[in-house]
Amino acid sequence: MELTINHTLRTFDSLPETLEALLAIEIPEKKKGIAVALNNRIIPQSFWAETILNDKDSILIITATQGG
Repeated sequence: MELTINHTLRTFDSLPETLEALLAIEIPEKKKGIAVALNNRIIPQSFWAETILNDKDSILIITATQGG
C-alpha cells in the first residue's frame, strides 16, 4: 500500500488506519505545531483520530519551527 507523504512515495506493508496513527509513526516526538493536509484538504487536529487513510492518499505534514 502506498501513501505520498510530503511529495515522497512511501510503501507500507500495512497501511496506518488513521491520520493520527500515521503521525505517530512519522513524527512521534511532535505533538504541537503540526498542520496536516490530506489530498489537498486541511484536516483539523480534532479530526485526526477519525480520519481514515486510503491507498494512494497524499499527505502534507507541516511542522512549525523557530527562527528569525
